[in-house]
Amino acid sequence: MKTKNIILKLRTERGMSQDELADKIMVTRQAVSRWENGDTVPNTDTLKLLSKEFDVSINTLLGEPRKLFCQCCGMPIDDDSILGRDKDGTLNEEYCKWCYVDGTYTYNDMDELIDVCVKNMVNENFTEEQAGSYLKEILPKLDYWKRYDELSDNGQFEEFKKQLINEINDLHIDGLPRVNKLNALVGKYVNLEYTLPNGQKVKFLDDQKTYLGNRLESEFGEDSCFGILASMDFILVCTYEKDGENPELLIYKKR
Repeated sequence: MKTKNIILKLRTERGMSQDELADKIMVTRQAVSRWENGDTVPNTDTLKLLSKEFDVSINTLLGEPRKLFCQCCGMPIDDDSILGRDKDGTLNEEYCKWCYVDGTYTYNDMDELIDVCVKNMVNENFTEEQAGSYLKEILPKLDYWKRYDELSDNGQFEEFKKQLINEINDLHIDGLPRVNKLNALVGKYVNLEYTLPNGQKVKFLDDQKTYLGNRLESEFGEDSCFGILASMDFILVCTYEKDGENPELLIYKKR
């Protein structure tokens, strides 16, 4: 799809007139009309404003001329919904939302990233050993790892994770093994619905945000396991059965 059609589609889907869009991004209505007629294409600065207004990547606005890959883990990015975001909420086309959250890189250790990725790559045609070898070959070639000393936060995020882990372990929950690691998890995939004592059903997460968490088997050897989720604002601990069935909220603690 061409840029003119994409802008028209995004604008009309949101019920906006050309005048309304023009006001939001500080251009004239005539400029919007020329884009939608295909007479001109927005300049770089205006594309950034359109990207933020429509919550789509510049690559999408331009008709996806580039094939995007996360420059930390190498995952193909074929949908804007899995792009990471900068601190101001704008989409970052260089990283997926598992590796880059609100302007922060979530991995400072390549071996840790490989361990996480391998679990999601193994299938009947791709063994754990093959996945590990593949990642060890491609990751050093990606921009984040080539520029690690420049891009990393000098271990601040790792220190934050350690602090969270200590706080979780200090809860001393019966049956919960000692937590040693927290991984990046997107809310959409772990946003379970809990039933409160008053019968109300609630979800605590934002499907679009990324959290830190882990899944741990119960020390009691039961069918259920523990789910841990945390952020700057809270710590959540629950239990659930296979495929997230019968979730039970144990702790939701504000930080």
